[in-house]
Formats: sequence, structure tokens, C-alpha cells
Amino acid sequence: MAAGLALAASLAWGFGDFLGGVKSRVMPALAVMAASQPFGLAVLAVAVAVRGTAPPGGEVAWSALAALLGTIGLAAFYRGMAAGAMSVVVPIASVAAAFPVVWGLAQGDHVSFLQELGFVAALGGSVMTSIERRGERPRFAAGAGWGLLAMLAFGAYYVPFHAAARHDWLWPSLVFRLTSVTLVWSAVLLTRQRPRGLRPHLLALAAVGLLDTGGNVLFAAASSSHGLLSVVSVLASLFPVVTVLLARFTLGERVELSQDVGVVTTLAGVVLISAG
Repeated sequence: MAAGLALAASLAWGFGDFLGGVKSRVMPALAVMAASQPFGLAVLAVAVAVRGTAPPGGEVAWSALAALLGTIGLAAFYRGMAAGAMSVVVPIASVAAAFPVVWGLAQGDHVSFLQELGFVAALGGSVMTSIERRGERPRFAAGAGWGLLAMLAFGAYYVPFHAAARHDWLWPSLVFRLTSVTLVWSAVLLTRQRPRGLRPHLLALAAVGLLDTGGNVLFAAASSSHGLLSVVSVLASLFPVVTVLLARFTLGERVELSQDVGVVTTLAGVVLISAG
């Protein structure tokens, strides 16, 4: 069950990141985040009120740290997708899964040989997707620097959010989104970059906020279902496959053969991790 929830999280993030990346090309990344995230916060607040339970304990506070890291990562992610091809920037960020994998194994997670092969395939495929050739030498593509920053922030995000959601998934998700909205709108007020001209984009922005929040909720649910950190983080971080395919078929983005092989290798890694 945990693996299925983690894969569902990757689907939600994949669709949400694609829409967020598209909108980041026509408006500032901060405006996209400020306008989209309150939709998810509103839904979570209603869900918590309807359920009517108290916060599970002090560990939910780890969600605030996860929100700080996730907000930094998402801002860098949107900037990278606005500066370069999604098909290149997005997979770089997926290498973030290496951080919780190392942490989980160090904490005693036990995985099968097939899952170990899956980790290597999924992470290695993401690296292959991030490299392109221009002339004689391979190099990082445009926006790759932002992708690297997103990778570091997202990688650090998984550990505290997994810890926060060990016994409950709804309250940690609410604390996470409340913290992120507070951080984003504080940045808006400090920089005086108030979102403008949102009406034509409002439906897409609502979808971005709901899908991103849905990904967080599904990852929290996978964590509270006793999913191993090393497994659920890798499966949840495979959103690049969704985003890359959407960019390919809807925006007509073209990448090199080696990058196509990277996408296929990543998919093969998903199968191995799930089979294990």
C-alpha cells in the first residue's frame, strides 16, 4: 500500500510541476507559488476540521522544517523550468531521492536485491536525463543550476517530512502547507512582488496548488503506512517521468537519445523497486 501511495504522489507532483513550470514561463515563480498554494491550504484546513482530531504529538513540528526546505526547492525548481527545458531540469531534481535512501539505509532500512538494483536504475536514469551535448563536450543544460539547488532542498525535505508523518498524515500535511504559504507570502511582502494579472491563469494555478498539496498528502500517507523511507522517497521522487512526458507531447520538447534512455532506465527502476 505504501508503494502505491508513493507512486500516486509522484503522479500528482508530476502533473502539478508541469503546470507550475508552464506558468513560471509567463509569470514570476514566486507569484505562481503565492497564488497556487492557498488552494491546497484551504482544502486541508477543511479536512482537518471535519475529522476533528487533535495534532498527534510533537513530531508534527518536523513538518515546519520540511516546509522550509520544500519551499526553497520548489522556488528553485520553477526558476529552472522557466530558464531551460523541463525535460532536462526536472530529472536533475529527482536525484534528491539519493539523500533519503542513504539516510534510510543508515537507519536500518532493509531492502531486497531487486530494490537495490531499482535504486541504482532510477537514480542513474535521472542523471542520464540531465546531461546533454552541445558541440564536442557534454555539459549541463540551461537551468541545470536551479535544478541542482532543487535537488539539494528536495533531498533534505524527505527525511523530516517522513518523520513528521509516521503516525498521522493529515495534520503534518496541514502544518507543512500552512508554513509554506506563510513563507511564500512573507517573501512576496518583503520583495513587493505582488501577484498581478492572475484571472486568466486562475484555474491552472488552482490545479497547481491542489496537485502539489495532493503529492504531499500522499507522501505523508505512504510514510504513515509504515513505508520505508528509502523506498517511498524513491518512488515519490519519480515525478520527472510524468513531467518529461507531458513536456514532450504537449510542448513538443525534444531531447537527445541518451536522455530518452535515461527516462526508460528510470521507469525500469520503478518496476524493480515495486517488485521488491
